[in-house]
Amino acid sequence: MTIECKRAYDDINKNDGYRVLVDRVWPRGIKKEALELDDWIKDLAPSTELRKWFGHDPKRWQTFCKRYRKELEEQQETLKALVKNAGKKRITLIYSAKDCEHNNAIVLKAVLEEL
Repeated sequence: MTIECKRAYDDINKNDGYRVLVDRVWPRGIKKEALELDDWIKDLAPSTELRKWFGHDPKRWQTFCKRYRKELEEQQETLKALVKNAGKKRITLIYSAKDCEHNNAIVLKAVLEEL
């Protein structure tokens, strides 16, 4: 299973495969039809409380990863459904954060790869 992470503001590519928005909030300034998503799975996004606490502060990254992984433990069925729905296609996790190294899609990708 191939999984990629991509900003919502990046160009869409035919090789993206199964495109899934993994943020709880819709990306600012983008029309819904412009993202060309296969799914939007809010349940796989960090809780509002965790997202606000993290604030994309790299100093909080390690703690964020641990807390987010704990939240994802309760979403096993949703994780498995995502993989099943993608079939043999590449999964592209779409996120809106500016920081490409410290965001929820990175953690979610690692969790999916461990399934």
